[in-house]
Amino acid sequence: MDETEENMNKKDTNYGNWVPNKYVYIPGLIGMLFVVVSYFYYPVIILAIIFLMITMYTSYARAQFAPEGGDLQVKIQNLVLDELKWDGDGKLLDIGCGNAPLTIKALKQYPHAYATGIDYWGGMWDFSKDVCEKNAEIEGVENRVTFLKASASDLPFEDESFDAVMSNMVFHEVKDSADKKMVIKEALRVVKKGGVFSFQDIFEEKRIYGNIDDLLDTIMDWGIEEVNFIHTSDYDFIPRSLKLPFMVGNIGIIHGRK
Repeated sequence: MDETEENMNKKDTNYGNWVPNKYVYIPGLIGMLFVVVSYFYYPVIILAIIFLMITMYTSYARAQFAPEGGDLQVKIQNLVLDELKWDGDGKLLDIGCGNAPLTIKALKQYPHAYATGIDYWGGMWDFSKDVCEKNAEIEGVENRVTFLKASASDLPFEDESFDAVMSNMVFHEVKDSADKKMVIKEALRVVKKGGVFSFQDIFEEKRIYGNIDDLLDTIMDWGIEEVNFIHTSDYDFIPRSLKLPFMVGNIGIIHGRK
């Protein structure tokens, strides 16, 4: 594929944005509504300012994550693949694949691999199985990937089915599992002995995962050979304004070998 074809593919594919349009439009509309109301009751102008500031911040974040902006979404996603210490031979599982950006990138990086992408789709995110399949076709990897609707809390696979398993910003979103540690355990269940894994999530959110050292100890107690942790927010390419807890300030990568 030459450079012109690659650039056309980038325009045609749809990998979504971590800040959906409604996160920009809704607070903006509310802010404007309060501006109107403030003509009749001036103190409401404070609420207008707050919501308009939220709109400015979410607009900035969306632009930073977009390919035509800072392309941060791709850079952060790629960290998951960077820490997947895999030779590319065998089967790969992407848990919560969204519109399949990581699934497809992995297949292009590993030409002998076969991948499965699972997601529950729907809800607040603008992701779908149809878009995954279209993206895979555009990128020329449709013959080496299967997409399935499934929950990360109950993967429809036998134990030790995959040579490599990855996931990006999914585990904390799994609604049908109160204990998100069990979602990690379920992901590790399908990794072959000696296989590798790389998971990125809000692992530094203590109310969800507890102390990170305790979490790593727990994972080791499950019979995992090697587990490591990386603070994603330590990377310099992420602007300080996005390293807030509600944005990317508390995310990290757990990776290793089973």
